[in-house]
Amino acid sequence: MDAILTLTCKDQPGIVHSMTSAVLAANGNIIENQQFTDPTTGLFVMRTRIESELASEEATKTLRTGLQHLDPALEIRETSTKKRALVLVTKESHCLRDLLYLQELGELPVEIPAVLSNREELRSLVESHGIPFLLLDQNKAVAEKTIIETILSHNIDFIVLARYMQILSSEFCNNYSGRIINIHHSFLPGFKGAKPYHQAHARGVKIIGATAHFVTSDLDEGPIIEQDVAHVTHAATPEDLIAIGRDIERRVLSKAVKLYAEDRIFIAGNRTIIF
Repeated sequence: MDAILTLTCKDQPGIVHSMTSAVLAANGNIIENQQFTDPTTGLFVMRTRIESELASEEATKTLRTGLQHLDPALEIRETSTKKRALVLVTKESHCLRDLLYLQELGELPVEIPAVLSNREELRSLVESHGIPFLLLDQNKAVAEKTIIETILSHNIDFIVLARYMQILSSEFCNNYSGRIINIHHSFLPGFKGAKPYHQAHARGVKIIGATAHFVTSDLDEGPIIEQDVAHVTHAATPEDLIAIGRDIERRVLSKAVKLYAEDRIFIAGNRTIIF
């Protein structure tokens, strides 16, 4: 078995020793290991890749038994098993195109069983990649019911909002906490509402950027996963800012999705620890 173990528990003596002992008991070898103790929350997090001579079920049982005294949140995923992402879109295609392109290249280790949208514009793009496209009802409650049904029927691991321009209900966000990734334009200062790039141009901003974050019931305030910026000058038009912003958004979202797919993100309070 070749697997990734992610462990989160209260910081305490002997965690690393317990991990190495559990891996040894599973006839395993540690290929890669990263760890961090968060002083703010007192959490210890660890990402470990192992190889074991035991069969998957037996190795998993041995590892869980050897670590249970730590009272950890422990996940074990075989590296051959890709996480399944449900992508939600509206009508802007740049983030979706990048996800599909990187997946086809084999650079994004995810499966995308379906793409859901509240608009029809991106149907042909999605179906040209052999992925089912489902149009959501304009009633938000009905739409969320469809999203949940799709999550359950396709064994979805996480949700990607690739410029999905709808606000999800607090109940939905809470039920899938830590499993919804969104991309959001971010500026200094911040511009909310319609035409943010036009607002930025009117204020003469010198830096524009984007933030990928987990979705919470507090709009655009969830734990940050990835960010990037670009410097601009007075010569940039609103259209230039939009084009630059699209490029940043697609790169930042794809990076965040890859980090999640590789089990490299740990949530500690309202922050993230990234390996």
